[in-house]
Amino acid sequence: MAGSYNKVFLVGRIGIDPELKYTQSGTPMTNFTLATDESFNDREGNRQERTEWHRIVVWNRQAETVCQYMSKGRQVLVEGSLQTRKWQDKQGQDRYTTEIKAQRVVFLGGGQQQGQNYEQAGQSKDSQSQGQNASKAEENGSDNLGPLFPSEASAMDDAPF
Repeated sequence: MAGSYNKVFLVGRIGIDPELKYTQSGTPMTNFTLATDESFNDREGNRQERTEWHRIVVWNRQAETVCQYMSKGRQVLVEGSLQTRKWQDKQGQDRYTTEIKAQRVVFLGGGQQQGQNYEQAGQSKDSQSQGQNASKAEENGSDNLGPLFPSEASAMDDAPF
């Protein structure tokens, strides 16, 4: 029997400007939401559209380049894997967050950067952004998504990854 395979490919539009943050150990990271659209006909034959929002997490050098080159509304391809994290809220209740851990982000929109792979391209943002506090709350309108970093969650030893 073949082994399991966890791979996700999404094409959509960035929902919020990616913001560069750093873990306590200095590892760069960013997260953003990605909107994907689906069109279908319902049982009555009426055309319906549905938008699905995905939480994307990008680490290391790629996080820096995503923040430098990508912004809200840009169309991108994200290649990654599904990851579910367990954390506890302020009341001690177990919560879960499912997100896509991006291995590759590719810009698909028009302009001079069309089709460029930002996995390794570009330069890091100003040194000003390096001083940003990683624990700052996200301003993307999404509530209760859990801590930004696994180290900030209690009981992470129980997480399945």
